[in-house]
Amino acid sequence: MSAFRWGRGASGLRRALWPAGPPGPLAEEGALSGVWGRRRSLSASPCEQDRRKDWGHAELLEVLEARVRQLQAARVSEVTERRPRPARLPEAGGFQPRRKAQKGGEGTAPGLGGHWAQKLDQEKWAMQRRKQRLQAKLQVRVQQLACEHRLRMVPQLLSAPLAERLLRWEQETPRSPWEEQLARLLREAPRRLSCEAERAHEAGGAPARLETQQQRLLAFLECCLLSGHLPLAHHVLVTCHGKWRQRRVLTLAAYNTVMLGWARKGSFRELVYVFFMVKDAGLTPDLLSYAAALQCMGRLDQDARTVQRCLDQMAQDGLRLQDLFSSVPLCQEEQAALLQAVHKAQPTFSPPLQPQPEPQVNTSPLLREIYAKEGPVSYPKLHLPLWKLQTLFQQQLRVEMATTVTVQSVEKAQLLTKEVLDARRTLKQLRTAWVEALCAGLRDVKASEARAARSGRPTLFPYLCLLTERELARLLLQTLQVLPPQGESLLSLAQQLGLRVFNRHAVQKKQLSQVQALQQRYYQYLHLLASDTQVAVPCLPRQYWETLGAPEAPHEQPWPLPVLVQLGKRLAEMLVEVVRMPGSLAAPQGSCSLIPVLYHVYSFRSFRQIGILKPHPAFTQLLATAAEHTLTFEAAEVPMLCPPLPWTSPHTGAFLLSPTKLVRSVEGTTQHQRLLDSCPPAELHGALDALTQLGNCAWRVNGRVLDLVLELFAAKGCPRLGVPAPPSEAPRPPEGRLPPDASPAQKAELRRELARCLKVAREMHSLRSDALYRLSLAQHLRHRVFWLPHNMDFRGRTYPCPPHFNHLGSDLARALLEFAQGRPLGPRGLDWLKVHLVNLTGLKKREPLQARLVFADEVMEDILDSADRPMTGRKWWMEVEEPWQALACCMEIARAVRAPNPAAYISHFPVHQDGSCNGLQHYAALGRDSIGAASVNLLPSDVPQDVYSGVAAQVEVFRSQDAKRGVRVAQVLEGFISRKVVKQTVMTVVYGVTRYGGRLQIERRLRELSDFPQEFVWEASHYLVRQVFNSLQEMFSGTRAIQHWLTESARLIAHAGSAVEWVTPLGIPIIQPYHRDSKVMISGGIQSLTFSHSGDTSQRPNTLKQKNGFPPNFIHSLDSSHMMLTALHCYRKGLTFVSVHDCFWTHAADVEVMNQVCREQFVRLHSQPILHNLSRFLMKRFCSGSRSPQHLKGMRTGKLQDTLKSVPKTGAFDLKQVKHSTYFFS
Repeated sequence: MSAFRWGRGASGLRRALWPAGPPGPLAEEGALSGVWGRRRSLSASPCEQDRRKDWGHAELLEVLEARVRQLQAARVSEVTERRPRPARLPEAGGFQPRRKAQKGGEGTAPGLGGHWAQKLDQEKWAMQRRKQRLQAKLQVRVQQLACEHRLRMVPQLLSAPLAERLLRWEQETPRSPWEEQLARLLREAPRRLSCEAERAHEAGGAPARLETQQQRLLAFLECCLLSGHLPLAHHVLVTCHGKWRQRRVLTLAAYNTVMLGWARKGSFRELVYVFFMVKDAGLTPDLLSYAAALQCMGRLDQDARTVQRCLDQMAQDGLRLQDLFSSVPLCQEEQAALLQAVHKAQPTFSPPLQPQPEPQVNTSPLLREIYAKEGPVSYPKLHLPLWKLQTLFQQQLRVEMATTVTVQSVEKAQLLTKEVLDARRTLKQLRTAWVEALCAGLRDVKASEARAARSGRPTLFPYLCLLTERELARLLLQTLQVLPPQGESLLSLAQQLGLRVFNRHAVQKKQLSQVQALQQRYYQYLHLLASDTQVAVPCLPRQYWETLGAPEAPHEQPWPLPVLVQLGKRLAEMLVEVVRMPGSLAAPQGSCSLIPVLYHVYSFRSFRQIGILKPHPAFTQLLATAAEHTLTFEAAEVPMLCPPLPWTSPHTGAFLLSPTKLVRSVEGTTQHQRLLDSCPPAELHGALDALTQLGNCAWRVNGRVLDLVLELFAAKGCPRLGVPAPPSEAPRPPEGRLPPDASPAQKAELRRELARCLKVAREMHSLRSDALYRLSLAQHLRHRVFWLPHNMDFRGRTYPCPPHFNHLGSDLARALLEFAQGRPLGPRGLDWLKVHLVNLTGLKKREPLQARLVFADEVMEDILDSADRPMTGRKWWMEVEEPWQALACCMEIARAVRAPNPAAYISHFPVHQDGSCNGLQHYAALGRDSIGAASVNLLPSDVPQDVYSGVAAQVEVFRSQDAKRGVRVAQVLEGFISRKVVKQTVMTVVYGVTRYGGRLQIERRLRELSDFPQEFVWEASHYLVRQVFNSLQEMFSGTRAIQHWLTESARLIAHAGSAVEWVTPLGIPIIQPYHRDSKVMISGGIQSLTFSHSGDTSQRPNTLKQKNGFPPNFIHSLDSSHMMLTALHCYRKGLTFVSVHDCFWTHAADVEVMNQVCREQFVRLHSQPILHNLSRFLMKRFCSGSRSPQHLKGMRTGKLQDTLKSVPKTGAFDLKQVKHSTYFFS
């Protein structure tokens, strides 16, 4: 092989393989290049560029030398011309010293032995030496890589005694048994490295960042075991252990993971190697470590003496043998192997029976009645028999095992013209080819990642092996299918793809181990819910589920956010690199060569440049032409077909197999989960049971409303009624071009118009897609019963898990849903339907209930006309505030009044009761503020009070006083101060809106007034926001004092370096996830991704967000507590209950009972010393002893203590009056 060809080959080999040792900047860049495989860029790495320079310089010198010879020959006739020849590397094995030039020898000319010629000759030999050294280095590197490709099993120990012992044992002939070696290790248990390991751990940087690195390595090792690559996991563990800097990311859990892997295989030698590393790291084996050793002994049928020595050492370490079977999460087969080993040494030992866990009782005084065993209970049952619920369980199980759901789209079907059929045929052919191309590409990437992992660093290799190549290819094509025409940010797409891979892996893992046990347990659980079965003792769903078996298997730990993004990014790049289509699809007369379907472009969003993956317009047009009539959803995005699993822990509940978080949060935020895990389980029972109760409500689709909506949706929509128009109705940009002599102002105006059209088109596409998903799912579930599992945010506010079709949406979304289980209207149900209809119109908000009933009877003809002829009649329903819900209510009233006996009519319609500015209600109750309480209907009254009108009236008083004093803006505002102008500011001031934000809100309202002089908008908005705040101070003096106390407390806590924490009255621990942004960078590939993460607890708190967020978040935690208490007590009374935050829903017949429960629980909640409890908690958490942050000293601590102790004084309002307030919720 020529030198040149060898150099190219070695260069290619070097690019294909990873460098050894801790990577420096260049090695890191090379490593990332290796991870991402093929690149669109043709630029070489720095090392490659250096080598190319070397060869280029050599060839250049040869050419220059030849030119010198020619010049010499031209000037001196006796010079013999030499032909240039390629440079040769010396033969391997020796370096030939340069011969000295001989005077008058070949190639020299008299008079031309000048300095420049000698220098040229020296450079030639220097280049030859450099090439020789390069060849030697490449040969050494190839040898190193060849060695590295042999996975390392024997660890490199840093403890000299341990290393010497391992070496001596390896060299013994014959060797002492591995079992003997393990016994010595367990017995001696060196601790000499513990202090050094601790110092290395402390030097490793921020705890949260180190924890992320540890989680990343642990996830890699676990995935290696799951994908059958245990030797690779051991190799990476050995490599990290042998490097001092990397050892700090190794935890006992990492060592135990690999130990368990070898134990399952019965590989005792490798297991002992891991024990050597555990002792070398200064760690003490725990129960899981001993379980691995004993399990391995059981599989190898070791003698009793060996097992007994292991058990003796475990006892000396203070570990109990019984705990191996009760506290260590092992499967049944692993426990059998463990028991076999124990029986060798202790034949009479029997594992402890799984004791029925002692039921833990929540001690909150607010929940005492809920968990009291005495007293009457009437828990509701579903309307479906046992066999039907079991059938529904099987259907839901199949859906989740398939991981996706395909539904028919409600878009108007295209005529099957030749063009449509050709487009569909083309798409089918392309997708078949794309699957094969993606599978081939994934194989190449996995091979590259596997080579990279052999350098001893965690890579993406095991994650890519968790799903088959075809499953990953189908997942990628599903992502491509739903990509919007304007594209999606690479970061968002990467995170979504990473999460989907994790979720599908979690589902597959549960399929292998939990499905049969889940089915048996769920079938028993259904006896509590089915209409035709009874249980011995009525109890809550969670309580009954816990009595049916042992606790669930350990949950799947989520992968660290950088892993999710890196994995998703690599998969997204696969789409860009591999998925191609013929160029003729883009240009009929164009080339048939393949062009990318996806393009990576950059765009500015909010003054930031972000990378976007955008589909080729030809592909978007092909999809539009094919007009395929199906949509694909993830299983967890669709309502459930059977009752959800009861929430029993922060990790278990909701879907059967799909992983679901109890607390929804930004991906990568872990502080909420840590708080929940450290919380005593009984403290969460109130929240868990409330979420379970909300999820157990069965729903069905309102078919008549759906038909009308679909009719409008197919007929180009109706934005006035909330039915979005298709993108074809978007405004078109101006036709034609500007003349060459157009002014800059004209050009700017055209750019603004183009930007406006583009913005409107994007908004219309987004709204249309959202409506398409909702309506398609509604049509899919049209004749079915379904359930909406719930979880909560960090404040305790509850939300349905399925995002596209639920009762939390707009007026249209709510109108599509009704209870699957009906209840007779009873004597008062029809009246409540009428009151509810009038509430939906928004026409009689300040009228008493009796006046609303009279109004409903007055417009009964319009109600019946709307029900009978919604699209052709008088269309009264279209003019109200909530038209679709009003129409659904009109239809329900029409059916009821036409029934032979309205009281016996079975109604499925949900009736709502809303709080009156619920945030201010909680503030008024906290401060016992009589004036504020009267304004928000905490006091009984004959007519409902309207706080917004009250504030407007108070502002008008201030305005008239200022106008008399000659204030110009007050005079201009005469006649313009209304409820609408101040409503938004009053509503949001409770949740922390600033004067600046309030001014913008008022400015928008003033600009909507056509007769208001626009030149005074700025001045008038400043004036009004000041007066609104003054009015609120006048009317809600206690509210402003409490807000100020909360804000100042949070400011001082955050300034001291801690995030604000508290516990809700129901026991939910809360921490505010507002920290200074930490930057996470994932480099390499088509784009280096840098994203901000505000949930990184290693960063200092964001003081501004902490102090501004505390008041509204604290109030939200109170309104969620009130809702959960109401839900639990309604469930105990047998009511159907759901909520949309401070809007409570139930059957018409049960509205009065729900209202009574709602008022009682509000009084009970605020009868607790909430602010004083909060003060005590904050004092204990931030100002006491060792729990106080180290930097809280001296005056700062004193100021915080003084602030926390100065709880605002309360007024004289009597809370018991709320029980008699008709309009508290109405």
